[in-house]
Amino acid sequence: MPVRQMKESSEQHLVIKTHLQNSVQKPQKSTQNGKGPPNLEHQTIKCRNPSSPPSKNRGRRRSRGGRKSDQGEVYMRPSSRPCTVARKPDEPEFNAGALVASTNPNGGNICGMEMGYRNSSKSLSFAPRPGFGQVGTKCIVKANHFFAELPDKDLNQYDVTITPEVASRTVNRAIMAELVRLYRDSELGKRLPAYDGRKSLYTAGELPFVWKEFNVKLVDEEDGVSGPKREREYKVILRFVARANLHHLGQFLAGKRADAPQEALQILDIVLRELSSKRYCPIGRSFFSPDIRSPQRLGDGLESWCGFYQSIRPTQMGLSLNIDMASAAFIEPLPVLEFVAQLLGKDVLSRPLSDADRVKIKKALRGVKVEVTHRGNVRRKYRVSGLTSQPTRELVFPVDDNSTMKSVVEYFQEMYGFTIQHAHLPCLQVGNQKKANYLPMEACKIVGGQRYTKRLNEKQITALLKVTCQRPRDRENDILQTVQHNAYDMDPYAKEFGIKISEKLASVEARILPPPWLKYHDTGKEKDCLPQVGQWNMMNKKMINGMTVNRWACINFSRSVQESVARGFCSELAQMCQVSGMEFNPEPVIPIYNARPDQVEKALKHVYHASMNKTKGKELELLLAILPDNNGSLYGDLKRICETDLGLISQCCLTKHVFKISKQYLANVSLKINVKMGGRNTVLLDAISCRIPLVSDIPTIIFGADVTHPENGEDSSPSIAAVVASQDWPEVTKYAGLVCAQAHRQELIQDLYKTWQDPVRGTVSGGMIRDLLVSFRKATGQKPLRIIFYRDGVSEGQFYQVLLYELDAIRKACASLEPNYQPPVTFIVVQKRHHTRLFANNYRDRSSTDKSGNILPGTVVDSKICHPTEFDFYLCSHAGIQGTSRPAHYHVLWDENNFTPDGIQSLTNNLCYTYARCTRSVSVVPPAYYAHLAAFRARFYMEPEMQENGSAGRSSKSTRATGETGVRPLPALKENVKRVMFYC
Repeated sequence: MPVRQMKESSEQHLVIKTHLQNSVQKPQKSTQNGKGPPNLEHQTIKCRNPSSPPSKNRGRRRSRGGRKSDQGEVYMRPSSRPCTVARKPDEPEFNAGALVASTNPNGGNICGMEMGYRNSSKSLSFAPRPGFGQVGTKCIVKANHFFAELPDKDLNQYDVTITPEVASRTVNRAIMAELVRLYRDSELGKRLPAYDGRKSLYTAGELPFVWKEFNVKLVDEEDGVSGPKREREYKVILRFVARANLHHLGQFLAGKRADAPQEALQILDIVLRELSSKRYCPIGRSFFSPDIRSPQRLGDGLESWCGFYQSIRPTQMGLSLNIDMASAAFIEPLPVLEFVAQLLGKDVLSRPLSDADRVKIKKALRGVKVEVTHRGNVRRKYRVSGLTSQPTRELVFPVDDNSTMKSVVEYFQEMYGFTIQHAHLPCLQVGNQKKANYLPMEACKIVGGQRYTKRLNEKQITALLKVTCQRPRDRENDILQTVQHNAYDMDPYAKEFGIKISEKLASVEARILPPPWLKYHDTGKEKDCLPQVGQWNMMNKKMINGMTVNRWACINFSRSVQESVARGFCSELAQMCQVSGMEFNPEPVIPIYNARPDQVEKALKHVYHASMNKTKGKELELLLAILPDNNGSLYGDLKRICETDLGLISQCCLTKHVFKISKQYLANVSLKINVKMGGRNTVLLDAISCRIPLVSDIPTIIFGADVTHPENGEDSSPSIAAVVASQDWPEVTKYAGLVCAQAHRQELIQDLYKTWQDPVRGTVSGGMIRDLLVSFRKATGQKPLRIIFYRDGVSEGQFYQVLLYELDAIRKACASLEPNYQPPVTFIVVQKRHHTRLFANNYRDRSSTDKSGNILPGTVVDSKICHPTEFDFYLCSHAGIQGTSRPAHYHVLWDENNFTPDGIQSLTNNLCYTYARCTRSVSVVPPAYYAHLAAFRARFYMEPEMQENGSAGRSSKSTRATGETGVRPLPALKENVKRVMFYC
């Protein structure tokens, strides 16, 4: 599907609903007091349809007993719902089975034509903050935000043109530093400018000119120290561009203007980064140095550097400087031969390299900067572009225009007097493909200060986590030390621009939201449960909807697991499933099948057909698989074959868990199996008693969406988009999921809504939103009358673009199902990749922290450090295990349901207790979490293709057809897989 450009946004059919006060009910206060479960007999919300008078039909509760049939649990009858919605006899109703509804050739104009809403993108603005939350126990927390006093000086921007053009920011900075050194006291009027390293220079006050040209000579420091160094001359032109409006910024911070003056914020950010950019190694918004803390070895030629993140942010308390600790993997500045020996984990000096070794070296060193060591003090630097396929002793190249050939060994001996000792090794290739130079590995050393951007292996990740994992008190102290060390009060750039930074963490008012009561099956000893400090367990409880597994089989891919051990493990797991509330046949359909990991497809198909033969055509309900602890691509291959080819629900278990059988592990696996089979483990007590404001009153569907992108260095792999949606109401616990591949690093979800031409049916509508709405209708017998959309993985710079495109897609999907069908939408972005941390005000007060010293689960902040005008909040919904808890940041971009702060905060916090895979509240709202899991799972569905070393890798490269660039679609999920939470 072609990417829709933002310049076309004014032509999109975006439906804007402006007033919906009459369509929704105001949230009602919860009666929970923490002393006992809420009374189920009273305080139910009357359900009504926004387009009709309130219904007089009563919501009749049915028994939550263990009804086991798949049909009964996946597709609920409308009459059995505890909450129902009245519908007029003549009210239009979209057909759950139809996938063709829109006959409009423009695909979505129906919305604008029928509803009469404005569709200009100019009318789109983010939801304003409707107030502040009041629910919960009030407390004080500290945040890693430092108040920044707004300067009172004019901020001016100048355009910078450097000739000849330079690609390196480092060289650009060196040129401008020399210009300032030479001309600050004269031509620059004693101004100390800040420079962004590219095209912009900023000053506090005007320079004495509007336009001026300078000549700057720069010595090439990479040319060594012996003999005369090369000088390069640059022409620099400075031209006045604009003056930043600090009055506008002041009004925005005071909440009197809604639009942020990005230019002024950017200037202040660059000013405060200027000194650190000179002192440290800048990467993104962070700064790193081996001097901050001694680097720690990660293995395979990598080491960790410590550093700090810094960003200026507009908040309710004014300007805030957000400071956090950071760590990153860097390549050790080793001789290349030593790096290669560490990378391969073997001696490379005496034996030739295999093809697999050569590919591994090439992948690790491509793009890395090295310096030569065979020329004494002359340390020229080069960037590695590849690795020769031949050993050094076989390499020859032309030395003149007559194509006179000379070997690399001879050339280095004659030219530099350097004897190549290890001619059996390949050479590094530097430069471009047209003119590649050869450098022997033994004549090169890796330049220090280069971040490693490729994927880390498990050992390296573990080692890096040990470095980054800090207790809250330690992290807080390190942040304070960083601020003191940076000494912003002595920073000449901060002084020049009149910026003053506080050295104290911001004290912020917070509230601790109460945990929700959870409902379990009535046959268990404990029918309901109130979690304590974000956790609980399954002791004396049974799943509220335990499913039945009659037909299952097991494949053992682990050589070290004997058949008797595997049999014992399966027996224990089956028993745990029964104890937890499932009906689980203790005996497999066929005996446990032993298979080799390299024959996964053959083994799966054998077990599938053998089981079918044994059961006379009845399909397997569950496949257990025992995998080696280090299983390479086995897990992904198994999931791909099961879910897109055979239609099998599978549960994988690692060898280490099979040998060391833990009750806690078995309990968690049984939770996963139950939801994969279509069951529910627990539900919110308020949900089944119809007491969740703006969810229980009318049929509500909750979406979660995420896009995962390929690793750095993968320049052709597609991005994967996933959307999940609740399929039960009012419980909002089960989520069906859909996935699709889209263009490389495309953040907008392309397949939310789509149309295509069918030769028989005409214009056909489809897409993930539409399909999930239809699925909800099939499962509940109701059409959703409210949409809550949690969107993960969006950065602040993409908010507007994502909202504009994806809200439009939601509108069109709804309109394609039924004329005038436009349920109100609340669109919330979920962010975890931010650097705000919340710390306890008093660590000695054990009642204000969890066991790890972190703030308590349920802690919510919506003031002081939040946006000046928009509807956002920080929520720490989970208990810390190790390290410092990271609160999730929720930003309500669009709200037609008129949520109160308490309403959306309590709903989000309560949903975090419904995550299916464990008995803990989680850090991100489950629909967003599930979408992330589904997108991650779908990467396994991409077809394996052979790599250079002969091993299989995964790719779904862009393919060109009919003159357009497209992405090879993922294989379709089987219908029985699509209906359940297969990604758990």
